Amino acid sequence: MTGLVVTGWSAITAAGVGEAPPLEPLPAARVTDLFEEALPEESAPVLTVFDVRAHLGRKGTGSYDRATALATTACGEALKAGSVEVNDATRGRIGVVLGTTVGSFRSTSDYSRDTLVQEKPYLVNPLLFPNTVMNCAAGQAAIRHGLKGVNSTVAGGPLAFHQALRYAANALERGYADVMLVGCVEEYSPHRAWQTAAARRSGPTGEGTAVFVVERADAARRPGSTVQAEVLAVATAFGWGDAAADALAGCVLRVLREAGVTAGEVTAVATGDAQEYEPAARALGHRPERVTVSELYGQCDAATGGLSLGALLGRRLGGVALLTARTRDGGVGAALVRGPS
Repeated sequence: MTGLVVTGWSAITAAGVGEAPPLEPLPAARVTDLFEEALPEESAPVLTVFDVRAHLGRKGTGSYDRATALATTACGEALKAGSVEVNDATRGRIGVVLGTTVGSFRSTSDYSRDTLVQEKPYLVNPLLFPNTVMNCAAGQAAIRHGLKGVNSTVAGGPLAFHQALRYAANALERGYADVMLVGCVEEYSPHRAWQTAAARRSGPTGEGTAVFVVERADAARRPGSTVQAEVLAVATAFGWGDAAADALAGCVLRVLREAGVTAGEVTAVATGDAQEYEPAARALGHRPERVTVSELYGQCDAATGGLSLGALLGRRLGGVALLTARTRDGGVGAALVRGPS
C-alpha cells in the first residue's frame, strides 16, 4: 500500500461539531425526548443540538437525512482544517469515500414502509427517494463542496473505515485523485436502536462521523497544511466464528510486516469492542494501552474506526497506534498509524 498521510480532519459526536472525540465516555442525552417512536433505551450518547443549516446554510439542505447532514458538514470542516482549496483547477482531483453500514437506516425503512401503507398507487414522496441510496451522503458532500473527483461509499459496518482507507490508497496510488476525503458515518435513529437491542449488544446505540484529508506521503504539501499522522498499513481478512480471532491476529502481524514496524513500537490499541484486544495483544506480544470505542461512544458501527483515529489524534498521537475492527459476520481489520515526529 502506498504510504498515506493525514493533513486535516474533523469529527462530529455528542461532544460537538469539529471536536476531537474525548478519551472518556461521552455524555448521554435523553433520546426519548427526540423521537416520537418508542425506543429500547432512555438515553444514549447522541448530538442533541445539531442544525445543518447553521453550518451549510438553508439552500439545498432541507432534504438531508441525519447521516447526510453529519457527513457533509464534517467534509466541509475537514477541507478547512486541511487547507484544501477547491477551485476549477483542483476540484476534479479531490475525491470522497465514506464508510457506512446501510446508509441512512431510517430513510430506507421509512420509504419502504410508505410503499406499503400509502394510498394506491402507493403515492410516496419522490423527493425522499435519493436518501434511500447508500451513496447519498458521499454524493451530497461532493455536490455541496464542489468536488468532482472519484466518489464512492463502502458498506462494511464496523470494518467500513478500514475498507475506506484501502479504497483511498488505491485511488491515490493509481492517480485517480490527488486528495481523498476518507470518512465514515452512522446516524442515531429508533431503527438502529432497536437493531442494537435485538442483537443483544452491550451498551447504548451511538452515532457520529469522522472525515480525514488523506494524501500520498510523497506528494508535495500544500501551503498551510501539516502532516498530522501517517497511515502506515491497512489489512482486512475474514474468519468465521472462533477463527475470527486468529484472522485478526494475522492482520496485525501483516500490517507490522508491511510497515516495517516492530511490535514493541505500538503504544496503543484502539478497538471497536473489548473482544478485539486479546487477539491483537497476542500478536503484538505485549499489552499496550487500550481504547475501546463502544465503551466510550456507544455502538457506533461504521463510524467506529474513524472515531478511534479521531480520539487518538485529538490527544496528539505520538508513536505508533493500532486500529482494529471486527464485524459480527467474521470480517476483521487492522491499521497502523503513526503520529508526527
